[in-house]
Amino acid sequence: MHKTLWTEKVFSTNTPNGWLSNVLERLRGTYPRLVAITQGIDEKRLTNKPNGQWSVKEHIGHLADLEDLHDGRLDDYLAKKEALRPADMSNAATNTASHNKSLLTDLLITFKERREKLIQRLLELPEDVLNHKAMHSRLHVEMRAIDIAVFTAEHDNHHLAIISNLLRD
Repeated sequence: MHKTLWTEKVFSTNTPNGWLSNVLERLRGTYPRLVAITQGIDEKRLTNKPNGQWSVKEHIGHLADLEDLHDGRLDDYLAKKEALRPADMSNAATNTASHNKSLLTDLLITFKERREKLIQRLLELPEDVLNHKAMHSRLHVEMRAIDIAVFTAEHDNHHLAIISNLLRD
């Protein structure tokens, strides 16, 4: 089976705002899933870069790195901007961060703290902001905050699957 690339995934933007608590549970679930799949894994396997691709630690670091983008996009919604700030598709932050030199526990804690902040901010969004639509620059579709939350949960799953596959090999 050919694995679909992240950039080829098509997203639905019809999740009702009343489903936010369900989506937040998915976002909360990423941290414990990361902990569970990396528990007891030795450093060599956590830092292995098969075919020059990211290691397990780099995938975890990438998820933490992107929390700044998610946070900034919430600022875009609060400011009622017409377009959301774009992601750096070159992933410069992750590629230059040397995540393999970090302790796994530090990477996980950093991700957890940043994710908890995102979840709290999503919970505090007023209804008019939840209903605001802004253009996603890569997807060329208008999205509400809940759509970005679903997008983020899907992105988490994408990286969790890659990490699981790396640790299976």
